[in-house]
Formats: sequence, C-alpha cells, structure tokens
Amino acid sequence: MTDSPVLLVVDGNSLLHRSYHALAGTGARSVTGEPVWAVRGLLTQVVAAADRVGPTTVVVGFDDPDQSVRRERWPQYKAQRLAKQPTLVSQLRRATEVLRELGVHVVTPAGLEADDVLASAARLTAEQGGRAVLVTSDRDAFALIDDRTSVLRVINGGVDASPLMTVERLPMLLGVRPDQYRDFAALRGDPSDNLPGVSGIGPKRAARLLEGLGSARAVFDDVADGGRRVAELIGPGGLRRLADPAARECWELNCEVMSFHHDVDLGLEPDRGPGRLPLSPDVVRRVLVGQGLPGTARVASRCLAGEEPPEPGPAQVDVLPWDPRAEWRSRETFPPLPPPRPEPQPTLF
Repeated sequence: MTDSPVLLVVDGNSLLHRSYHALAGTGARSVTGEPVWAVRGLLTQVVAAADRVGPTTVVVGFDDPDQSVRRERWPQYKAQRLAKQPTLVSQLRRATEVLRELGVHVVTPAGLEADDVLASAARLTAEQGGRAVLVTSDRDAFALIDDRTSVLRVINGGVDASPLMTVERLPMLLGVRPDQYRDFAALRGDPSDNLPGVSGIGPKRAARLLEGLGSARAVFDDVADGGRRVAELIGPGGLRRLADPAARECWELNCEVMSFHHDVDLGLEPDRGPGRLPLSPDVVRRVLVGQGLPGTARVASRCLAGEEPPEPGPAQVDVLPWDPRAEWRSRETFPPLPPPRPEPQPTLF
C-alpha cells in the first residue's frame, strides 16, 4: 500500500460478462445447483487486480439492470444486443451480493452504468489528490486517463497479462491522447453499442485527423472552410465523406451518447467508509472459500486483508473445473506411465 490513497475501481459488468462467456463451457455450479462460473471469474480478477495495484479502497460498479437513461433517450443504444440469458442475470445478482459480503464497495447507480461509476471515481480522485486505477475490458474508459487515473484494460490472459494504460502509453497504442479519445471513438463508431461511425472514417484515418488538427471540431471547421488540411491528411475521398452533413450529425450524436456522468454519489470518504482496506481476514477467507476459491482466498488475505497467510497446503489450492492445471494435478485422470521397455540387445556373431 502507498501513503497516498489509491482507488481501485472495477467495471463489474464488463468483467463478469467476460468471465461468463470465457468460462461458460465449464458449467460450474454451487452445491445448491446455482450457476457460479462467472461469479468465480469476477472474484479472481478483482483479487488479482488488488494484488497488482495495492489499493487503499476497492469499488465495483454495475449497470442498473432495470432502467437506462441512455436507452430511454436514444432507443437505438445497444438495441442490437440479445436479451440476457437467465444464467447471466442470476450471476449478475449473485455477484453484487457476494462482493458486498466480502466487504468491497458495490455501486449500482440508478439509470446509469458502471462506466459512470468509473468516471465519477476518476473525478473524485482528482478532487482528493489520490490516484485511481480503473479495471475494465471496455475501451471507453481510455477517455478518463490522466495524470492521476490509469486504466488496467483486461484482455486475454487475465489481469496479470493486461496492459496498464497511461497518458504516455495510450498514444503509442492508438495514436491519440486520452483527451482525444472520445472524438476518436465517435468518428470510428462503436458497433458493440450500436453506434455506427462516420462513413469512410476508420481508426487509422480518425487518428491521423486528430493528430493533424487536434480535435474533431477542428476537423469539421476545416471541412467547412474548404477542407485543405483534411484533404492533405486523408485525401479528397475522405474530405468528401466528411463534407456530407450526415457525418457531423453522426459525430455529434456519438459524442453525446458516449459522454460519461461524472456526478454519481459513490458514498466514499477519504479516510474511511465502505470498501476501505484492510478488510476482515476472517470474512475474506469465509466468503472466498465458500465460493470454491481457496487459493484466491490466500492471495486476498494478503492484498485485501493485510494478512500474510501461511504457506498453502493441498486444500488451499484452487482446482476449478475451468483450470487447465487441474488435468495434470490429478493422478486418477492421468495414471503414472508404465516403465519403459528394455532396448533389445544386438546379437553377437
């Protein structure tokens, strides 16, 4: 732990959805028959992120499952998504219950999304002089990066293999600064949210325009003045695309839909309150072992409860249905190989 406050803010929906699809083949269920594979995946990622970051407070945000101010205002927002499977809905509900029992702070803002929790946490961190690490698999959070806020974007390989995106690293990845990211995404579009981009403007052209002119507003102002700089950057064909009135309308709509709410009341106080570490070691062990995660409980005892646990014994190692290491741990599945047959000796004449 560092002396200055470090707020770890997890996009619960993003990581639980990721675990749901990645681990669905396991079909892991609790002793009472309830699906738990996504909940276990989320818990292991929260603990891994805390172990990597060393926070003073842990917050997990979730989307409001019942209403959405964005869908009410823009019916096309995420309209292409299918209804959630019952096994996903039940695990979203179970995840919030288990996380609260664990002792981390869970925030589900009315009508809003986990993204808005991340944005509000970044604002609060700036006001209080701390540092925030946002954990998500969603690229939208890149717009929140600044000198006090970084994004741990979870990709294949889990938390430990995921990049920590900072002010310095984002331009190396995408060619744009964090303050340009919303313009970049609005020009490019976001199919996952059913937000088409400006026709003919993909990520490479969007980055080139923003690097050359600084903002999308400056791009459209140049187009209105004849488009000399735009034509130099992306050619006359791209200029014609941007000169279509529908292009600016598309960019403006996407920017509006993609804007975060920074005013969610997180219920946090600088030196105390919900989610503040250390958590109770007994509660951490009871909750995680009860979820079938004894190995994760040992790590969490250190990074969430501030306790250095004893060396793990055989019963403290997670052997979950989706763990590829379980195959070679089981001698019943793979019995010992028979001894090699002796090589035949050549006949001497």
